[in-house]
Parts: sequence; C-alpha cells; structure tokens
Amino acid sequence: MARNRFRQHDRRRTLVQFLTAIISNAYIVGFLEGRIYQGDAKAFCVPGLNCYACPGALGSCPIGSLQAVLGSRDKSFSFYVGGFLVAVGATMGRFACGWLCPFGWFQDLLHRIPIPKRWNRLRRLPGEKYLSLTRYAVLVVLVILLPLYVVDIIGQGSPWFCTWVCPSGTLSGLLLLAGNPGLRSVAGWLFAWKNLILAITVLSSIIIYRPFCRYVCPLGAIYGLFNPVSLYRFEIVEKACTSCGICQQVCKLDIPVFQKPNSSACIRCGDCIAACPHTAILHGFKTKVTTPDVSQSASDYPS
Repeated sequence: MARNRFRQHDRRRTLVQFLTAIISNAYIVGFLEGRIYQGDAKAFCVPGLNCYACPGALGSCPIGSLQAVLGSRDKSFSFYVGGFLVAVGATMGRFACGWLCPFGWFQDLLHRIPIPKRWNRLRRLPGEKYLSLTRYAVLVVLVILLPLYVVDIIGQGSPWFCTWVCPSGTLSGLLLLAGNPGLRSVAGWLFAWKNLILAITVLSSIIIYRPFCRYVCPLGAIYGLFNPVSLYRFEIVEKACTSCGICQQVCKLDIPVFQKPNSSACIRCGDCIAACPHTAILHGFKTKVTTPDVSQSASDYPS
C-alpha cells in the first residue's frame, strides 16, 4: 500500500508537469513554421524557466524579462516582473520548481534514463554546500549586475545569463532551428558554446538529480529565498517524527527533511511526504497538526 501511494504521487506530479509544459508551449504553429509567438500573451510571465524563444512558448521567462528590464537604457524597474517573482515566491516558494517548471521536468525525465549497473548515480557532489551557492552568484552577477552596468554605446545592457549560459534557451533554439532551416546559417560559435553547456547539463542530469536546478538556476535561487516564509510550507509533527531518515533517503536532493523541512534547496516535489511512514510531514497553505497514521511499516517504503 505504501509503495502504491508513492507511485500514485509520482504519477500525479508527472501529469502536472506534463500539462504545465504543454500549456506553456501550446503555440503549435511555432513548431511547424519555426517562428516565435509574439501575441499579447507574451507580455505575461510563466512561473518556471521556459524560454521566450521557444517556438511554442505563449508566455515569457521571468529571468529573461528581469534582465530585459534591468538592461534597458533608462534602467527602469518593472513592478510587474518584480511583483510576479515576489508573488510566486511568497505564495509557493520552490513548489514552482518541482511542479511547474518545464526545464525542471526535462531534467527529471533525463534522470529516469537507465544507466549501466557498474555506474552509480550521485546523490550529491563533493562540496555540495558551497556548490549550491553558485546559483546565487549567477543571479547576482549574470542576471542583475552585468545587465545593469555593462552596456553598449547607447546604454543598453545585455541579457548575460540568457546569452551565455541558459540551457533552456539553447534547447528552445534547437527547436526553432529544426523548424526554420534559414536560421541555421547564422548560428555561430556562441551557439556552439551554449550547446556544449546543454550537453553537459543533459549528461550530468542522468547521473545526478537536477544539477542545473541545484547549482545554476537563478530563478530557483529567488524562489528558494521564500521557502522558509512562503504561504505553502512543510511542517514536521515532532510528536510523530522518529527521525528515522526515510524522508532524506527518498529525497533525490538528499535533504534531511526532518531537520530542515523548508530548506531553500527543496523543490517541494513531495516524495518525502508520500514516503513518511508516520505521516509526520504536513504541507499546505495552512498546516494543521493531525493525528498521525502509524499503521504503515517503514520497510514498506521505497529506498
């Protein structure tokens, strides 16, 4: 029964991720004709990392929009973009990463690819504590400072993160090139560089769970700041929790949920909730301690 609950949770989350990706990229004509949708919906952001340049994208990426605003000649601040990021973060934190981000789902699918038995998947890299801070460096340097202060002759800044790093944008570019052969002749060395980053992301995602989300993503860095204070939070029922460690065992990010239920690294996937044998992890917008169900044995849960 416990394993079935875990599988049902996984299927439910996968379905939500699939539907989010489809809805966010529902402009079918763009895929067929190799062109970008430029209608009114592009004025609005989506909660996850979904590139503006994807031929199917109906909305805009909040990180791309933030860089565009900061890099504008008048250095204006968009209350819409800033307000959107704060609203999503304050409401759900990194739940958006775990359930509503198409590129996060792309990494999830890659991590499901079988690997040879002699290989081992990595739960974490050496120096994980410090590597996880790089996403904040990316946010501050590439998303904020460089677009603000490194400008051209007319005072216009560039979207440094999108231009030099973002693998989601590269994947979108490949889809655009597939539908528009005329664009292939203008793809130069920069596109080759970004394809290298995409290739590294793809290969590493097979071995380690969501490496881009862990170490690079500036959007996750923003949402993660809100995890401890967002309306949607996790709560440990101390009287029910036995510190058995099953929550950390099933967590693909290796977070000790029983100690840090609202860690900034947590993407709110909910695996720990489905696996807890004592119903000791509560979640929601208004948590309420309930009598735990200890009828399931810890050995019934997936390792």
